[in-house]
Amino acid sequence: MTSLSFDVKPASELLAAARPSWLDRWGVFAAGLTFADLPVPVVERAKLVLLDCIGVIAAGMQEPECRALVGRMAGSAGAGGPGGDCPAIGAGHGFPAGAAAFLNGVAGTMLELDEGNQYARGHPGIHVLPAALAAGPRLKATGADLLTALVLGYEIGSRIGIAAKLLVTTHPHGTWGTAGAALAVAHLNRADAAAMIETINIASTLGLATSRRTMLEGGTVRNAYAGVSNQLGLTAWDLAASGFVGETDGVGSVFGGVIARDFRPELMVDELGERWEIARNYFKRHAACRYTHGALDALGDIVGQAGGRIAPDEVAAIEVDTYVWAAQLNGPEPKNMLAAKFSLPFALATFLANGAATPDAFREEARQEVATRDLARRVTVREDTDLTARLPGLRPARVRLILADGRSFTAEALTNKGDTEDPYSPDEVRAKFAELAGPVWGSGHAAAIADCVETIDRAADLSTLTRLLSAPAAARGERLR
Repeated sequence: MTSLSFDVKPASELLAAARPSWLDRWGVFAAGLTFADLPVPVVERAKLVLLDCIGVIAAGMQEPECRALVGRMAGSAGAGGPGGDCPAIGAGHGFPAGAAAFLNGVAGTMLELDEGNQYARGHPGIHVLPAALAAGPRLKATGADLLTALVLGYEIGSRIGIAAKLLVTTHPHGTWGTAGAALAVAHLNRADAAAMIETINIASTLGLATSRRTMLEGGTVRNAYAGVSNQLGLTAWDLAASGFVGETDGVGSVFGGVIARDFRPELMVDELGERWEIARNYFKRHAACRYTHGALDALGDIVGQAGGRIAPDEVAAIEVDTYVWAAQLNGPEPKNMLAAKFSLPFALATFLANGAATPDAFREEARQEVATRDLARRVTVREDTDLTARLPGLRPARVRLILADGRSFTAEALTNKGDTEDPYSPDEVRAKFAELAGPVWGSGHAAAIADCVETIDRAADLSTLTRLLSAPAAARGERLR
């Protein structure tokens, strides 16, 4: 009998051979990144993202569902007990890290005002910051540590979103954000390159397979996706630190065939350490899906052309030509606040009725206004393939408004105000924070938080920020001072 011999390689070598080169590079990059490596504009942008996220979380925490959720979890998650020292921002309750990260992630998406990244096609900041805020104080992190972790988590989450094309049926919330949260936590724990790689692989397979229909139907479970990502980010690090392992190329598996396609690994390292995704983010002022913003900006220009406010009953029709994703938001009769934020006809109608697309413009009282609902039915939304072809760099919309007296006005927006191409100034972002946080805590406390964030890069620890964020919402009379 002829004997056969095989050159069998150790399993460790097989794994090393299968691991993609971009992941090795990311492990080294993530482990070696220091605050000193961040350019000044990146640091300043990170501070604005931190401030903006705090504001939208605090305001979102006042929504009835969030208040009810805090109350339920306070009775079951050990609020105020041992380890329950992480604030649910704007609630005045302390929770264990995982519960706090979950609640803050949920609250941060409630009002549809959280910042995002147009190239990643999602919202990296709200998927990273709650986990970093929960982990940082326990690890005696400095303010510079917090900002570095935020930038790093933002970077990998965004780059996965850029390198992969999510299935059109998938909602981006709760997907690649888990890897962003996990890497931020790993960095705060001073993980080495090998631990960074394992954390990425574990986190990539812990994310959600989310449905895009939730946002269109007003399924408010969608607001929990970012919260779950933050909670799972903490879990991913705990698993990695405990010796659990993931797939050799978890990102490639999940985002190259499970919930996404056409994963391009070269984009994970393109200009890595030179181009920072947090520095080309966008901030939002309209409290609605970002796909509505170009049309809302154009409508604002039309109101200016007409010389002032236009009442809904003065409008015979509104015609909108826009890109494919925005054109999908064409339902004129949303059933609740979330669905209204994802209805382009309603967003335009309530903008005219209320003078702006504020959070209140989408609440039940505004949604039931007969004149607003009637106007929404007179809005026509169409896809223009030439406008679709300008994605993702631009978010164009062309709006034509026809008055009952026969006059018509037209305006076009190539991108959204607040985007990289037309950014809000730092003062405008700070003004947004004041508008959101002032009614929660009172203007004086909100200003103290803004001052703390402005100098956070020089803070020796996070105790002052944590104390400020732990404050309960002020009584209504106090908020007006």
